[in-house]
Amino acid sequence: MKKVLIIEDDAEIIHLLEIHLKDLGCDVISAMEGGLGLQKAIEEVPDLIILDIMLPEMDGIEVCKELRANKIQSPIMMLTAKSEEIDKVLGLEVGADDYLTKPFSVREFIARVKAIFRRERMFEGSKTRINSNKVMHFGDLEVDLEMRKVSVDNMRVDLSPKEFELLVLLSSNPGKSYDRSKLLNLIWGYDFKGYEHTVNSHINRLRSKIEPDMSNPKFILTTWGVGYKFNEEL
Repeated sequence: MKKVLIIEDDAEIIHLLEIHLKDLGCDVISAMEGGLGLQKAIEEVPDLIILDIMLPEMDGIEVCKELRANKIQSPIMMLTAKSEEIDKVLGLEVGADDYLTKPFSVREFIARVKAIFRRERMFEGSKTRINSNKVMHFGDLEVDLEMRKVSVDNMRVDLSPKEFELLVLLSSNPGKSYDRSKLLNLIWGYDFKGYEHTVNSHINRLRSKIEPDMSNPKFILTTWGVGYKFNEEL
């Protein structure tokens, strides 16, 4: 049974989402304040977090940052108001997996939830297909798929869920170039038109954590005019 945490200050929305999540067989918990939601997420480690941006005490962007800082890797679907375009960008860049704009249809909400669970299952199922030992080595870079752990020169590197998934995708296909739109679709699961710079932000943060020299990347290379690829010569 999937456990879902709803962090939302509107009781009616919580009730509506709770009904439909339970219909999907989910165990649902909720919080109406950002700080309380953060606490519950850390304690419960849910399979999915539904996170509103406009929250009392601590807004959704700050909650998302704190969740990722606390190594909570649960997928996060952010709820935003129609006018909060900048918040959609910020949400994706601080570690959210998806966003849904209010008002939204229940059908779309259910479709998004199912898509997130489906991507998680696909990612879990792909681990053994990528490498029978579940660990990939590229010089002094080690990617442990089972533990979702990355180390460089035997030093642990903390990555956000999306940074890790980007690294796994690129490193499991050395030499294959991916444009930004393709990476958005594969990693985030939807066609986020206009958000290609989110890929740049994640790639830059990933490079800052694993590359010995940001000005001369060793692992993740830029394919000029296309996008990015993992160095096939390692």
